[in-house]
Amino acid sequence: MKRVLREWNLEFNQLLVLVAIGAFIGWAVGYPGWGIALVTSSYSVWMLVRSRELLRWLRGNADAEIPEGSGLWGAIFDNLYQQRKLQRQQVQQLQTIIARAQQSTNAITDAVIVVNHHGELEWWNQAGSSLLGLQTKTDSGQPITNLVRDPRFVRYFTRGQFESPLEIPSSRRQGTMLQFQITTFGEGDRLIVVRDVTRLHNLEQMRKDFVANVSHELRTPLTVIKGYLETFLDMLGPDNAPLKRGLSQMQQQALRMELLVNDLLLLSRLETENTTQPLKPVAVAKLLRQVYNDALAINDDKQHRIHLDADDNLQIYGDENELRSAFSNLVVNAVKYTPEQGEIHIRWWADADGAHMAVTDNGIGIDAKHIPRLTERFYRADPSRHIKTGGTGLGLAIVKHVLIHHGANLLIDSTLGKGSTFTCHFPGKTIVSQATPRSAAG
Repeated sequence: MKRVLREWNLEFNQLLVLVAIGAFIGWAVGYPGWGIALVTSSYSVWMLVRSRELLRWLRGNADAEIPEGSGLWGAIFDNLYQQRKLQRQQVQQLQTIIARAQQSTNAITDAVIVVNHHGELEWWNQAGSSLLGLQTKTDSGQPITNLVRDPRFVRYFTRGQFESPLEIPSSRRQGTMLQFQITTFGEGDRLIVVRDVTRLHNLEQMRKDFVANVSHELRTPLTVIKGYLETFLDMLGPDNAPLKRGLSQMQQQALRMELLVNDLLLLSRLETENTTQPLKPVAVAKLLRQVYNDALAINDDKQHRIHLDADDNLQIYGDENELRSAFSNLVVNAVKYTPEQGEIHIRWWADADGAHMAVTDNGIGIDAKHIPRLTERFYRADPSRHIKTGGTGLGLAIVKHVLIHHGANLLIDSTLGKGSTFTCHFPGKTIVSQATPRSAAG
């Protein structure tokens, strides 16, 4: 800044000297004004010439030699030259970084695709060409939904909810399963990562098939074992107390195995069945009264105070059998894990966020560290509880999959030693109708 001021002062002083000389020469010939005008006009012409040279250099080749200059113009040319040189270095550095980024993304097997806020393709790596068949000459600038036309992807892309990835079969490679994960960045731009998950998909399918087949095959021998145990127990008299006790324990374990097999079959069906089948209106209040009566039937020993508050006029689209299974699991868990003389509240209501079913108890509660994993199959926060209660460890996994089928989600709020609340949130679009609320208290 000081150098610029110094050069400007020098240029201004030179102009003053030239004006003074022009005025003196003009005074000597009797026309001082003409002398000043001649000097200033010559100076202006010189300035225009230097400006034209500067403009020509700025518009010309970046590698062209900078014009020569002195004084203020020399400082201007020198500063512009340094700035252009620095800019050229920065551009080269950015080009190097971009080139390395492209090389690194081309080296990975996952497809990386950049889509602008209009949904048009801007860039993709080599895996994008191999997995999706994208071609640089014809597909650049095209909407991604014109090239990946699977209706499930189109809905996933246009909906804009990318919390969970989407898995769909490849249209180019038969038997190949692709997973799409989309991340939003910038001003509505999207980064799409596509990976081949065929192996994981096949392994998961093998696991599901294995569980379903084994569970199905176990039903027949379990039925035979239960039948013979019941027969033997009926045949034994009071003199065979030790044998009767052993057979009774065997019968209890057979019943527990039957519950486990039934839950495995239900979970397998929920994981594999077609979720696009149409849902029908379900009178949830009526369904909850059935669940409430079942809970009263198994509540003789603990004498819980169970309350039901349900809106009779609130219905949702769903599968009645699946909803009964989910709600029954939540209520039965509350009965099992709430100490004697405890309270359990079952509630069904709607608000601006949708419809909700909540089961609240003042039982033993759950440690916060276990809550994120409670819906995993066979996960046990406290294995000793399940031994006492006879739980299979699949109840909350069934609840989770039922809610996924209905576009709903499960919220768990629990405090160790104070109780728990399990709330099923159904989106507003699932509500059939809601007239004047009316309580159906139990």
